[in-house]
Amino acid sequence: MTFQFDFGPEGVAGEGYRKVTPADSYDSERGYGFVKGSQVSAVRRSGEPLVGDFCIPFDATFVVDVPDGNYIVDLSLSDELAPTHTSLKTNGERLILKDRRTIQGQIVWEKFAVNVRGGKLKLSFGGLAPRLNALRIAHSPELITLFLAGDSTVTDPRDGIFPQSGWGQMLPYYFKHDVAVANHAVGGRSSKSFIGEGRLDAIKEEIKEGDFLFIQFGHNDQKPDEARFTDPETTYKEYLKRYVDAARSANATPVLITSVQRRFFDEAGKLKDTHGAYLDAVRELAQEEGVALIDLAEKSKRLYEELGPEETKKLLLWGEPGEWLNYSSGVQDNTHFQEYGSLRIAELVVQGIRELNLMPLTMYLR
Repeated sequence: MTFQFDFGPEGVAGEGYRKVTPADSYDSERGYGFVKGSQVSAVRRSGEPLVGDFCIPFDATFVVDVPDGNYIVDLSLSDELAPTHTSLKTNGERLILKDRRTIQGQIVWEKFAVNVRGGKLKLSFGGLAPRLNALRIAHSPELITLFLAGDSTVTDPRDGIFPQSGWGQMLPYYFKHDVAVANHAVGGRSSKSFIGEGRLDAIKEEIKEGDFLFIQFGHNDQKPDEARFTDPETTYKEYLKRYVDAARSANATPVLITSVQRRFFDEAGKLKDTHGAYLDAVRELAQEEGVALIDLAEKSKRLYEELGPEETKKLLLWGEPGEWLNYSSGVQDNTHFQEYGSLRIAELVVQGIRELNLMPLTMYLR
């Protein structure tokens, strides 16, 4: 199953491609188009097939209805007469391209993987001078899927909370097109409530041999309510083991991750640990079960202490009154990240992948 689109002013499309102009707003019957509110214009430079014309998707989102699953996406973002500057996020605002530049006349095709849930593949464009010449979308069920189970520090953001961001949102940026990231993490969930809501069952329905399941909980396992609380000495490890068993039953690889640190410093500028025995429980379970461990608590501790109390505010969700549109009264959140912070934390997760030499994931890192 393949979808192919040629973008630009009205005219003849490349062979096998559908022509898309700025006037093509998303329509459910047609199954593709730019969503309402997108700023799109079009330019023709030459008669060169596919890359001789383009749309300028300035702060625009293009949507294609596709069945759920993994897809490889190829897109061209070139201009014969001008340099370009494009950023791109896919479903769930997952980062794919950041400040991608081309020089005048440079023909560039970018290739990446997208995991689709909910029947829509979304491409959200940013940048100072974005371009979109052509787009190919091919169903690729054979791709390695990297599943993420976790909480708000991992999840893709909801609408209306920018710049809050989870590190799972940024993970696709570090992978080539051979790996699709399926971020099932949801804010407010513990290892217990995630299972209670059937979210692990949803992963079990999709995970296959050769896939990976990254597991990071703990922030909400500390909460006192019955639906979420687990005891680090007993039930926390028991619930985490159910994730490990779910991956192994599908011949997939589980990876345990300790909770990313909260931003709390003592007077000497040293980080205060707020997770206590929950971190030890993850480390113990990894050793007992022979499971790969990324010690994100330790890695984020080193990062925070290196930056110090003031600089770490640039990682976390801090803002003055009026600084962020969605937090107009100001915000001081020492748990959740803004996008720059989640990108840095995702970098630490990638560092852990390299250190463990998790094959073949390591091969497919950019």
